[in-house]
Amino acid sequence: MTKQEKNEVIEVLKGKFAQYNNFYITDTESLTVAQVGKLRNHCFDKQVEMKVAKNTLIKKALESLDAEKYSGVFDSLHQVTALMFSENPKEPAMIISSFRKENNNERPLLKAAFINGDVFVGNDQLKALTQIKTKNELIGEVIGLLQSPIQRVLGALQNKDAEKAAAEVEAPVAEAPVAETLVAEAPAAEEPVAAAAPEIPAAEAAPEAPAAEEATGEDVTPQA
Repeated sequence: MTKQEKNEVIEVLKGKFAQYNNFYITDTESLTVAQVGKLRNHCFDKQVEMKVAKNTLIKKALESLDAEKYSGVFDSLHQVTALMFSENPKEPAMIISSFRKENNNERPLLKAAFINGDVFVGNDQLKALTQIKTKNELIGEVIGLLQSPIQRVLGALQNKDAEKAAAEVEAPVAEAPVAETLVAEAPAAEEPVAAAAPEIPAAEAAPEAPAAEEATGEDVTPQA
């Protein structure tokens, strides 16, 4: 490889390291060409970029960006190295884990992982990396925690309303007594006016008693 070609590789790597906050350093030694191709396909399907490069060129690219920031991964740059770049911090770990199971193999090995400024060194870190939370997962959990008290309050209010409605359905409707209602609404009875005594016609009036003369039928004129 010419110096110009090396510089071009370094520039490409610098662009990738600057673009991604997450990258994995893996060991693909002992994998066949077919297996490496299959691994690339897995990465492509999951939107993970895979780059194979010489360790010296990888180190120069990292040093030119920020030697102190990336110093934790320098000791992992040995043997054959394949880099995996991803926006999702745990996706490369998932790919490596599933690829091993499919091929009944221990390769590729995880040499180191750089996740948002933190460095994880060693193959024994793979399982932990498959379980880390992504940004969206953390946001979802926070939203769930914030909504939980509100949901409990709403649930309690709904249960209370349901119990109140059930009590209203079961309770008998109180009805006013019919007799009392009628008495209350009926107008007060008026006292009856005394009926006037019927007038007796004159013809039917009792006859007056006759004078004494008429009563005896005798003439009371004195004799001469």
